[in-house]
Parts: sequence; C-alpha cells; structure tokens
Amino acid sequence: MKKFCRNVSLVAALFAATAGGIHAAQPAGGDPAAGFPVKPVRIVIGFTPGGVPDITARLIAQKLTESWKQQVVVDNRVGAGGTIAANIVANSNPDGYTLLSVSNAHAVAAAIYAKLPYDTLKDLAGVTMTAKGPALLLVSPLLGVKSAKELIALAKSKPGQFNFSSAGVGSGTHFAAELFKNMAGIEVVHVPFKGIPEAITETIAGRVQFFLSPLASAINLVKEGKVPAIGVTSTQRVSQLPDLPTVAESGLPGYRFEFWYGLLAPAKTPRAIVTRLNREITGILNQPEVRSRWVSLGAEPAPTTPGAFDKLIAEDIAALTKLARASNIKAD
Repeated sequence: MKKFCRNVSLVAALFAATAGGIHAAQPAGGDPAAGFPVKPVRIVIGFTPGGVPDITARLIAQKLTESWKQQVVVDNRVGAGGTIAANIVANSNPDGYTLLSVSNAHAVAAAIYAKLPYDTLKDLAGVTMTAKGPALLLVSPLLGVKSAKELIALAKSKPGQFNFSSAGVGSGTHFAAELFKNMAGIEVVHVPFKGIPEAITETIAGRVQFFLSPLASAINLVKEGKVPAIGVTSTQRVSQLPDLPTVAESGLPGYRFEFWYGLLAPAKTPRAIVTRLNREITGILNQPEVRSRWVSLGAEPAPTTPGAFDKLIAEDIAALTKLARASNIKAD
C-alpha cells in the first residue's frame, strides 16, 4: 500500500511538473504572438530563383533569421502562374509559419483563370506589400524611334504588322503591354515567351518591336546601350535613369503601370501574428542597407498595413479582370 501511494505521488508530481511546463510554454494571456516563432518559418514562392519575388523573400528571410534566431526558409514551388504556391499556402495551417511571396501575378491569376482551387480574397490575407517598381518601354534598335509618340505613330501606320513580347500569357509584362496597346489605340500582335530574358533578347534582335520589362530586369542592358528604352511606366522619372522620361511624358498621357511585391498568410492566421509579422518586416524594409539593395534592383521598399495590401490586391483584380475581358486574355 505504501509503495502504491508512493507511485501515485510520483505520478501526481510528474503530472504537475508536466502541466506546469505546458502552461509555461503557452503565451501569456493566450496571445498567439507571444514567443513567436518557436519553430522554422517557410516562405513559399511561385517563381524561379532570381526573380524579384524570390530576391525579396530571400532578403527578408535572411534578416528575420538574424533577428529571431529562428530559421526562415524559402521554398520555390513553380508553376501555373504562381497558383500552385498560392494553393499550398491557402491550405496550410494558419499559424504564421507558412507565408506566400507574391507579385502582380497573384492578382493576374484571379483575373484570367476561370477557376482556381482557392479564393484569392477569402483564403489569403495581406501581411504587407514589400516593394514596387516600374517597367521600361524597350524597343527594337532597328526601329529607330526615340519616344512613345513615335512608336505609336509608326505602329498606327502599319496596323497588325508590329509585335510585342511578354514573359507569358497573363504575366504582368503582358498586361502592361495590353494596357499600352488599348490606351494608344494601336493594332499589334502579342508574342509570348517563357520568361523575361527571352522576351528582351527577341526585342534586341528585332523579331518583336517592343517589350515592357520590369526595370530591375533591363536596367543594366539599357545602361550598357544594348537595348533602347524610350520611357518608364511610373508617374515620375526614376533616379537610376534620370534622363529617361515617363511613358506619359513621352507620348501616352495618363499611362502608368507598376509591378508590386508582397507577403501573404492564410486568411485565418491570428491577427496578433499578422501584426507581429508586419511590424518585423516593415522594420527590415526601412533599414538603409535594404533600401539601397532595392534601389540597385530598380525597385523601392513599400511596406503597407495588412489591410492596405488587401485593398490593393482587390482593386488590382477588378482592374485586371476588366482589361482581360477587353483584350480577351485567358489562361492557357
């Protein structure tokens, strides 16, 4: 009997100690963000390494790892215009440990796919926009045009004979050019390629007449004189190419197109964790060395509140859906 009582006492003591340990591991006051993160965090990307969404994610992952003393890993899940990666995150545990790095392509997918395995606005929620940057209007050296006005006039004189390249059907570069085409009132043919490098190469070779490339992807080629740029798609000139006019200045008033990048989480992620992530990432984006890195890539840090990023995505989906219908753009 004494032995039994001793055993019961030992079990009770062990349970009490274990329970105490469990309570000690729980966030004080039930705050899910207290102590976050306690395990590695994953950032999923729907694009190949080297693109701006990938560069963004890796830079932020490195800084968060240093700050948290907890590993933040990048996971490239390429395919279907970024929707494979988006579906993975939309269906992951909403605990802040799985995030999605996105670009305009996230809104484009919602505009051109008849059906997606997730609801873009209901299953994913904004953490913050991370950066934004314009495109460069590149033209074939063989054309000899010096402005958007000259390009438009030449295209109008040869309806249906000019081609423009893109990084694929439904890509941001495709939509940037379709917007240019519609606003300019020109008849030009879309020639999609597998990626930005090929689209630039074909423009330089003269097999297509123009391409709207992310500034970060073409700025060095422009500076080296390998491909002419006749305008930048932002509302103001950029510091990297101060003598280059905006497309609006160069001949198409009102034209503007910007690429944006950001981070999303599963929609049911606790607000406290989203707020913590937003605060940490905003701090990183405001660091001088991070800002300098972005400027060198032709973009600029642009942190927002989670709600502001959600609003931007919803507005872009509405605008892009309208443009997709007007231009008859559908996913392959």
